[in-house]
Amino acid sequence: MAELLDIAVAYNRYRFLGNEFLTWLWFTIENDMERIHECDAELVDLNVGNRMVLENRLANGKEHISIKGDDAGLEEALLALQKGALITDLHLVYKSGSHEWQFALKGESLSFSGMKLPESGPIDTGEEMEGLILEKVYLYEKPFELVDRLFRSFLSVRLADTWQAKTLDAMKKWIHATAAIPP
Repeated sequence: MAELLDIAVAYNRYRFLGNEFLTWLWFTIENDMERIHECDAELVDLNVGNRMVLENRLANGKEHISIKGDDAGLEEALLALQKGALITDLHLVYKSGSHEWQFALKGESLSFSGMKLPESGPIDTGEEMEGLILEKVYLYEKPFELVDRLFRSFLSVRLADTWQAKTLDAMKKWIHATAAIPP
């Protein structure tokens, strides 16, 4: 029973890390694509998609901000970040090689949702079924591997002595500079 309690305590103590990761990821996509490219040698592009959810913990509760739509501006998200919010759900568009994936990541659990895979080739014979299955496994695995590498990269930055003075400072400057630009 004590082990379960320890797991619950650790989960509650560190669950903010996933939300910090998503916030750092948006910042890194906008400012340091070289770091993103280090996580996938075949990376063509990684972009914030058409949905983002932010949460701001206030003295009297939580404030949730949802931004949706293909033409949605992210000014509201930047304003929420200025007020201390973190990203809790982030839709991403990932292009690697000749393939494109779309998916959402939840910060608290780093779980995937709404995974849209690239198209697979057609099957003309039963003999091609094994190849199709292997291709599908590869297509499912690729975004999980990317997020795993990105999270490792985030942890190396987050645990570094320079997190507060260098990275967090750069993120704050980006948030305030970008939010000040009129749409």
